[in-house]
Amino acid sequence: MSGKIALVTGGGDGIGRATALTFSSDGAKVAVVDVRLAAAEETVALIQQAGGDALAVEADVADEAAVEAMVAATVNHFGALHCACNNAAQGAGFKAIEELQHDKWDRCQDVTLKGVWLCMKYQIPAMLNSGGGAIVNIASLSAERGEAMQAAYSAAKGGVIALTKTAAAENAQRGIRVNAINPGGILTRSLAYYLDKVPGAKERTMAVHAMRRFGKPEEVADAASYLCSDRSSFITGHALNVDGGITVNPHTL
Repeated sequence: MSGKIALVTGGGDGIGRATALTFSSDGAKVAVVDVRLAAAEETVALIQQAGGDALAVEADVADEAAVEAMVAATVNHFGALHCACNNAAQGAGFKAIEELQHDKWDRCQDVTLKGVWLCMKYQIPAMLNSGGGAIVNIASLSAERGEAMQAAYSAAKGGVIALTKTAAAENAQRGIRVNAINPGGILTRSLAYYLDKVPGAKERTMAVHAMRRFGKPEEVADAASYLCSDRSSFITGHALNVDGGITVNPHTL
């Protein structure tokens, strides 16, 4: 990714932060976007401490004007846009379908699904002006398997996969590749909170992984860097499972 300009949403922690750091260590200059500016600035500081070049941008990806401004800020600062990882998402809590509230459902869809559409709406023209590029959208294994008590999130992430494939088809001959990643149980702050609060959740969640361990944010980041790099130049429209073997675990089939 040497010489490339990248943008990462939800870059203030977890998978987003790990991806921004990996993109930088692999040679890219990175715009780190988060709804919490202080969190984005912390990631930028880590990149700069390691000798990289990064820019912190505050944006709510559900806000079209903010998304347009975030892409413009990236291009104005670095001069181009070649890669993007659309990672920002919002859950709706652990609720059965009949217990879900409209505002929780709507916010989850606005950030997790509409946000990815808005990001690509402005990233694609910027990449076309930069000579092409690659986009990675962070979906979820929940999108393909479904997940009890996660209807809003699973539905939104399912939409992300469909949107990814559509964008890949539209841009395959325009020099832009679009792929998705379906993480399994990745030990982020939000997962750690869930595992701590729900009795027995750690053991049950670990057991569904064939590898019998949780993933690290850096392992998703490595996959994102690969899909944004020229090493994956013949891959588009693909949803890559980074799941520790959940889909091949006989106990979960």
